[in-house]
Amino acid sequence: HQPMFILLALLGATDIALSTCILPKMLGIFWFHLPKIYFDACLLQMWLIHSFQSIESGILLAMALDRYVAICDPLRHATIFTHQLLTQIGVGLTLRAVLLETPCLILIKCRLKYYQTTVVSHSYCEHMAIVKLAAEDIRINKIYGLFVAFSILGFDIIFITLSYIRIFITVFSLPQKEARLKAFNTCIAHICVFLEFYLLGFFSFFTHRFGSHIPPYIHILLSNLYLLVPPLLNP
Repeated sequence: HQPMFILLALLGATDIALSTCILPKMLGIFWFHLPKIYFDACLLQMWLIHSFQSIESGILLAMALDRYVAICDPLRHATIFTHQLLTQIGVGLTLRAVLLETPCLILIKCRLKYYQTTVVSHSYCEHMAIVKLAAEDIRINKIYGLFVAFSILGFDIIFITLSYIRIFITVFSLPQKEARLKAFNTCIAHICVFLEFYLLGFFSFFTHRFGSHIPPYIHILLSNLYLLVPPLLNP
């Protein structure tokens, strides 16, 4: 159980960091009517939020692989998920987030000089919400944002789905009903976290890019739910 406990600790630390990036300013807006934020501070908040989102997605992938090995190849679990591997996973996820999210910040800072308005239509600074304010060509920013989303979230979702397909095949091949239930019980919590994180994320992602007819308060509500509900419910 130790590798999963370590991954849960990483997930909890990431959720705390993500909430800390969002809640203070959000409460300042709602409680004290302080909506103003410096542009550089807004960009920093955007970078931190998206970086921690990327790290959390990677942790969910690592947890799915842990469940896959524990159920499909239990005798090798202790030799595969060592402390060294978990350290490498943590460092790798952090580097992936930093390397892929930093160009989003640079493209905004260096390319976009003129803005139609300075009002961000969110209670926090989000990539597309900032990009849409620009009075210049934003195609490169939008394309790179899509590339990052699909290269991180798309990659993680594909491998999480494949791992659970293999898990289900293994579980359904077990002869005893009790063994099948025991195997499923080890996955229920992770499946719930996986669904809440990605379903809310996709709703927010697609409504922001393709839901121009959707009222702004729906965008704001979905984005807040996407970032604040998973940290509240995660085990």
